[in-house]
Amino acid sequence: MIIELPQVGESVTEGTIVQWLKRVGDSVERYDPLVEVLTDKVSMEVPSPVTGVITEILAEEGQTLPMGAPIASIQTASADEPATPTESPPPAPEQMQAAKRIGILLKDVAPVGPTGSGNVVIPAPQNEAASASQRGGTRRRRYSPVVQRLADEHGIDLEQVEGTGINDRVTRKDVLAYIEAQAQTAEVDTAPAAAPAGQDGARALDEERLPLSAVRRMIAANMKRSASEIPTAWSITEVDVSGLVRRREALKDDFMQREGFNITYLHFVVKAVAESLRENPLLNSSWDEDAIILKKRINIGVAVAAPDGLVVPVLQDADTLSIAGIAMRAADLTARARQGKLGVEDVQGGTFTLNNTGALGSIASQPIINHPQAAILTTEAIVKRPVVIDDAIGIRSMMNICLTFDHRIMDGAEASAFTSAVKARLEAISDATGIY
Repeated sequence: MIIELPQVGESVTEGTIVQWLKRVGDSVERYDPLVEVLTDKVSMEVPSPVTGVITEILAEEGQTLPMGAPIASIQTASADEPATPTESPPPAPEQMQAAKRIGILLKDVAPVGPTGSGNVVIPAPQNEAASASQRGGTRRRRYSPVVQRLADEHGIDLEQVEGTGINDRVTRKDVLAYIEAQAQTAEVDTAPAAAPAGQDGARALDEERLPLSAVRRMIAANMKRSASEIPTAWSITEVDVSGLVRRREALKDDFMQREGFNITYLHFVVKAVAESLRENPLLNSSWDEDAIILKKRINIGVAVAAPDGLVVPVLQDADTLSIAGIAMRAADLTARARQGKLGVEDVQGGTFTLNNTGALGSIASQPIINHPQAAILTTEAIVKRPVVIDDAIGIRSMMNICLTFDHRIMDGAEASAFTSAVKARLEAISDATGIY
């Protein structure tokens, strides 16, 4: 039976093989994790759909493949039909949960996007490798495009690199380790004795090469796609949030005591944005070359800085939630994002993105649209400053909201109508504003 890279949603088109958890010849039970896979959405473990023995690995570690591509072959108890649930003990509840949604977010693993392409490299079966070794002959080694490109950049003979992957294949980590070892050896060889007279014996380094992490590759790929495909415009709108500050200050302690989690300014903003999107549907859409696709559901993605990189969990149907309901759902998603426990369904289906750059001290920013959405909004830091009100000067709590929008889908009039709606709702918050 051929095992394929599972489909995890229409917006996820390919995944990268991170680590095989089983090897050729290993016996597996149904729902046993087979392989770790990274996509631009989540990191996940792919479970085995059957009970059997792995006969072939068809995708090597570090390789990027389209969803649905074959990655392994498993010999089931019956060669002609897949295994049935009776062939293995009933799965644990957490296994059923994982199998139901195809994968789970792994802890301590950074999400990555597609980092390469090319044909599938199929390792030779183990018996072939063994027979070649017994004959004393050599077998031509084949490498993934990522490994070959890295070797070419550094002038490395891959035959000299020891492989730690399946069937001793050379992985990207092996090449990086080899480069580091060579650099350390070269530094020792060129220490004080090789330094020119009158110069410090220690070699001065003007530059440092930092290998790209998985999350930086993912961010780079997504940002490049957005910047190259979407013609954008942006604008800043000032909002007087003095009423919002007073309302949140008045209820935060009681809310924390009653609900067990904090209520923030962002939760009020999400509510205002959701209701404004309902009035301005062009902001809740995407471009499809010959048409504009209006999204009927309002699913707001909220950017969260997790330990392994930026993730965007989605508040589904945000326009149907109260402020307290938004706070509850956001608190749960944020906590699981930072613990590495988000599921695939938690990051899919977003129609608009909100980012609280004010938490980082920013007062104005130009966000990049989360492709293929039509717009993204940032909330900036709330700053007290003098403002002219009815020919008098008063001290008010002011906040900028910054919108970047797809100029193919809308013009300034539509974008301004949306930000004006958000502004009006935020400035209308008072001591009487309900949160339930």
